[in-house]
Amino acid sequence: MPERTLAVLTLEGVRVTVPAGTTVLAALQNAGLSPLRRSLSGEARGALCGMGSCSECRAVVDGLTVRTCLTPVHDGQSVQRLGIVNREV
Repeated sequence: MPERTLAVLTLEGVRVTVPAGTTVLAALQNAGLSPLRRSLSGEARGALCGMGSCSECRAVVDGLTVRTCLTPVHDGQSVQRLGIVNREV
């Protein structure tokens, strides 16, 4: 059986290990980090379509705002949700 390749990334200051090829969205959701962001009026927002059309899954990955459902994880990545402070949900 082939060995699985893993990626170590930091989700809001917490180091996690996930299988390579996982999306950042899946890593966030598996870590219990939902909602993904807050709207301008403070409403909780999360992934809606899962295929990059709605842009509701946006987060900051390595300093850039990206659609997390389209972004694969890689070693050393740093991820922060938008408008969520100290892992509040």
